Amino acid sequence: MKIQVLGTGCMKCNKLYAEVEKAIAQTGVSAKLSKVEKVEEIVKLGAAFTPGLAIDGVLKSQGKVPKPEQIAAWINEAADE
Repeated sequence: MKIQVLGTGCMKCNKLYAEVEKAIAQTGVSAKLSKVEKVEEIVKLGAAFTPGLAIDGVLKSQGKVPKPEQIAAWINEAADE
């Protein structure tokens, strides 16, 4: 599974990255977590606002930091597909 945090390095982007790390640990799912900081790449993934979260190329959130429980639910949902 490929999980991407979209953002240019702002405080909220860093918080989202940390929350995703927690959610991955919580679920036990094997995932590769990365940051996407180039605006062109962020736009290609469909995000108009940062921070954003994409799982396997699907935009799940933008403009906010979802709770770890919500992130974990998205991870489990993607793992079941």
